[in-house]
Amino acid sequence: VAMVRILALPITFLVVGYFLVPVYMRQRVTSAYQLLEERLDLSVRLLGVAMFLCLRLVWMSLLVYLASKALIVMMGVDETYIPWIVLATGLVSVIYTSLGGLRAVVVTDLIQTILLFGGALLVLGVVTWDFGGFGWFPTEWQANWDPQPVFSFDPKVRVTAFGTVLGVVCWYVSTAGGDQVSIQRFMATRDADAARRAYATQMAVSAVVVVVLFLVGLALLGYFRAHPDWLPEGTNLRKDADDLFPLFISYHLPPGISGLVVAAMFAAAMSSLDSGVNSITAVVMTDLLERFGLRPKTEKAYVLAARLLAFGIGATIVVGSMFVKNIPGNFMAVTEKAVNLLVTPIFSLFFFALFVPFARPLGVWAGWFCGTTTAILIAFSGPIFGYNPVTGYDPVSFQWIAPSALTVNISVGLIVSRILS
Repeated sequence: VAMVRILALPITFLVVGYFLVPVYMRQRVTSAYQLLEERLDLSVRLLGVAMFLCLRLVWMSLLVYLASKALIVMMGVDETYIPWIVLATGLVSVIYTSLGGLRAVVVTDLIQTILLFGGALLVLGVVTWDFGGFGWFPTEWQANWDPQPVFSFDPKVRVTAFGTVLGVVCWYVSTAGGDQVSIQRFMATRDADAARRAYATQMAVSAVVVVVLFLVGLALLGYFRAHPDWLPEGTNLRKDADDLFPLFISYHLPPGISGLVVAAMFAAAMSSLDSGVNSITAVVMTDLLERFGLRPKTEKAYVLAARLLAFGIGATIVVGSMFVKNIPGNFMAVTEKAVNLLVTPIFSLFFFALFVPFARPLGVWAGWFCGTTTAILIAFSGPIFGYNPVTGYDPVSFQWIAPSALTVNISVGLIVSRILS
C-alpha cells in the first residue's frame, strides 16, 4: 500500500498544478474563506471556518494521542499515563508557538524534520547492521499481510491498490484546494508557475517520506520475524503491528540512541501541532474577530489575545485526544476515519464557489450535509452496522470514505443548486 501511494502523487500534481492553482492564483485575498463569502454568502464562509477549525483540532488531537500511545509502549506503562504525556507535549508546543510566533514554528519545524528523518534512517541502519545486509527485505508476500488486490467491487475488502490511489488523490487534492494554509501558500508565490514548482517540491518530499517509512516498516517486520522470541508474550505481528516500532526503540536500541529516536517521533507530532496552533490562531483572528469588528484595539491587546487563544487551543487538543481512543482500528485506519470526515466536505465548498457558476448556498449546505453523513456512515460502519464476523473489520473499507463523501457531496450540491437556479 505504501509504495502504491507514490503512484497517486503525479496524478495529484496534474490536478492541483494545472486545474486548481491557476484558478486560485487569480484570487488575491487575505483569507481563503473570504472567497466563500464573496461567491456564496456569509453562512458558507462560517461553515468553512468551523470545519477547518474542527479538522485541525481533530488532526492535532490524533497526532498527540498516537505519539503518546507509542511512548507508553516504550515505557512499559499502562494507558493511564497518556493524559500526562499529552499534556506535556501540548504544553511545550503551545508555549514556543505563542511566544515565538511564526518564526519559532519555522525554526523548530526544521529541527524536528531533521530529527524525524534521522530517526528513521537510524532504525534502518541498526536493522541492516544486525542482518549484515539487506536480508530483512521480504522477497515474498508475508503471512501476516492482508490480501491487497488491485481492485475489488466488494466494499468489505479492506485495502486495494485502486482504493489506495483514489483515496490519496482525493485527500491531497481536497487538502490543496480546501486548506487555508495550502491556499495561502499558493497565493504567496509570484505566479502559477512558481506555485506549481513549490507544489512539485512538496510532492517530491512526500514521495521520499513514503519510501523511507515503507522501508522502516519492512525492516521492523524482518527484524521481529528473525527474532520472534524478542517479542513480548502475547504480541502478534498482525494485530499488534502498531507496537513494533516503539518496542524496537525501547528494547533493541542503546539508551542514548533510543532517546534520539523518541525525540524524532515526537518531533513529527510537535511539528504539526505548532503549525496547526499558529494557523488556527490566524483564522480565528482574521475570519471571526476581524470579520465581525471584534479585533483588539491595540497591538499589545492583539498579541495577548492571540497568545491566550493559542493556550485555549492547546487545552482543547489535550481534551480532544482523550476521545480519539474510542475510534476503532489501527493507526492508519484511525487517521483515515478521523481526518477524512472533514477534508473533502471543506474542499467541496471551494469547488462550488470557484467552479460552479450556478451554485446556491442552500445547495452547498445540502451537499455538505449529505457528504458528511456519508463519510460518518462509512468511517463508523462497524459500530453502526456491525463488524465482519470473519475478519473483524468494518463492513465498508475506510478507503472509500473520501471518494464516496466527495462524490455524494458534489452530486447533491449540483442537483439542488440547479433546481434552485
